[in-house]
Amino acid sequence: MANPLSSSVASLQSSLHLLDSSISTLDSGINDFPRLCKVLNTARHFELLPEPTLREAQQSLLDEITPSIAHLLSLASNHVEKLSRREEGLRAKCELQEGRLYSNETRDSSSRGSRSVSSQGQRGSSAGRATELRRLVQKKERLQYAVERLELQRGQRERQLRKSMAAQ
Repeated sequence: MANPLSSSVASLQSSLHLLDSSISTLDSGINDFPRLCKVLNTARHFELLPEPTLREAQQSLLDEITPSIAHLLSLASNHVEKLSRREEGLRAKCELQEGRLYSNETRDSSSRGSRSVSSQGQRGSSAGRATELRRLVQKKERLQYAVERLELQRGQRERQLRKSMAAQ
């Protein structure tokens, strides 16, 4: 009876060993199961939309952005016009200052000439005539300066008028 019992025990041990190896094989196969689920799970990264839906989205985006772009463009053009007018004003001011500088140089040279004229006039004519001549030269220079200034202002106003007419 020992023999059949020992063969039963050996058969049972062999079955247990086979069961243990099956469990370890199943464990190693199931151990990676969460990763396999993740890998095999399909994820939609891009959705296909119908063309009319896409066109509607594009149009709504365009309707939303267009007023902002137009507003920014008008602000930019207004700023450019403002800078242009400022540049013209500075150019006119520069021309005016150059005119003043030129008139000062002319005045200095004429006063040097009037001094020589006055010294000659004192010799040959009265002192009153020399002062009158000096006063007339100064008046002439002031008038020339005023005419130049008015011409520059006229030119600046003409440019502004042309710009305002072009903007309309």
